[in-house]
Amino acid sequence: MWSETAMDNTNSGRTLDQPLAAPLRFALAALAILTPAAVVFAALIGWQVNKLLAERTLDALRFEVQTFRGELDRGGISALAEAIGARSAAPGKGLYYLRVPDGAKWIDVGNLQSFPSGISEAGDIFQIWNAVDADYHAAAGIVLPVPGGGKLLVARDIEDQRSFASNLQRLAFIGVGLLAAVALGLGLTANRRSVRRIADITQTARSIMDGDFSRRMPRDGSDDEFDHLASGLNEMLSRIEELMQALREVSDNIAHDLKTPLTRLRNRAEAALRDDHPAAHRDGLEKVIEEADGLIQTFNALLLIARLEAGAVDATQTPCDIAALVRDVAELYQPVADEAGLSIEISGETAVVLSVNRQLVGQAVANMIDNAIKYSAGVSVPPAGPVMISVLRRSEGSVEISVTDKGPGIAAADRERATKRFVRLEQSRSRPGTGLGLSLVAAVARLHGGLVRLDDNAPGLRIVLRLGDPARSTARTSAAGELDGAAQPASAVG
Repeated sequence: MWSETAMDNTNSGRTLDQPLAAPLRFALAALAILTPAAVVFAALIGWQVNKLLAERTLDALRFEVQTFRGELDRGGISALAEAIGARSAAPGKGLYYLRVPDGAKWIDVGNLQSFPSGISEAGDIFQIWNAVDADYHAAAGIVLPVPGGGKLLVARDIEDQRSFASNLQRLAFIGVGLLAAVALGLGLTANRRSVRRIADITQTARSIMDGDFSRRMPRDGSDDEFDHLASGLNEMLSRIEELMQALREVSDNIAHDLKTPLTRLRNRAEAALRDDHPAAHRDGLEKVIEEADGLIQTFNALLLIARLEAGAVDATQTPCDIAALVRDVAELYQPVADEAGLSIEISGETAVVLSVNRQLVGQAVANMIDNAIKYSAGVSVPPAGPVMISVLRRSEGSVEISVTDKGPGIAAADRERATKRFVRLEQSRSRPGTGLGLSLVAAVARLHGGLVRLDDNAPGLRIVLRLGDPARSTARTSAAGELDGAAQPASAVG
């Protein structure tokens, strides 16, 4: 029924070369590294399972050999042959072959037709022919020497175990292939989606470059990285649109605010030329110089604000008594307030020390006081009342300087716009000024890590300048140095 022979099994594999797509290069590179590793892992699983099952079979055979050795010790060759005959007749996977000498001949007992070669006492794996299946089966066997030169083979058919290990290995390979295919499919899908999103962003960017500043980057609501990128770009585009709108407003306001003084300057120069009297010439030149000084002051203020926002001024900060600085500036403006029929009152703390740029903060306070006096003057219903100035230190370490007036105030919808350059809410523009005062105050606040807030004083306006803690200050220094005469607290920017 059974006979021993040799058989070599070989496994062949195929390599499928696929071109790498450029957008998926990174993902496919990772897949190319992980897939072989997974294949090796699957092969190791099959090999380890096969080895474990074979070891367990050999352990069972060693136990069975010990049983046969006991039969041989108790009853000799005849008892062993009887036991082998009984085991060979029983159904199962057991394989036995006993070959012992009997005089000049050999006695063979068992269910194998021949004795396989190369089987040791430690145990080995060999191939046998199964007549029922007409195929080779794997078997594990151990040889037990028998007195007189005989030997006993105790073996077991392990083809089922080997098939199980092979099937397990095959399933692992299939699983790896499926995972690789799914990963590739997901990668292609993600790549297609990414390319589409990038194309949408690129198309929107081209529309914006062509001049359509109302366009915004598309979002699909997935809250992924592309949505975050689109949100950031949209915020940037909104800010750019605001800046361009502000630039247009500034251009219009500059044209309006500078045209008048330039026209006056030219008219006065012409009037002086028409008059032959030397005194008229002198008076005309003095007025021309006065108008030119006003224009220079406006351009200095513009340049200072721009350089403050760019951090291109010498913003060296030193400890300064803010309360004393406010009192000094208020004292300089007291004659101006008296001329307008107003008074200035100061309250709050008397000594508040903070590291600031004294000249810049003094300029900002001067602008706040000048603004309060200018818009409170001439107000009779209700009475204008005094200009109130307060200095307070907040619990987190910042300092607040507030200037309050009883003027017409600013509507809530216009307060944020009031701090922009050249913005003058008075449509008639009958009062002197350039609309740069509060812009400079806001720039100085940002330079010191603070902010400017406009509140309703019911009636009137309350301007609050908060100077941040030195640790939170965003001041930056530059080799450009200070602007000559542009940051002096004695004169305000209108």
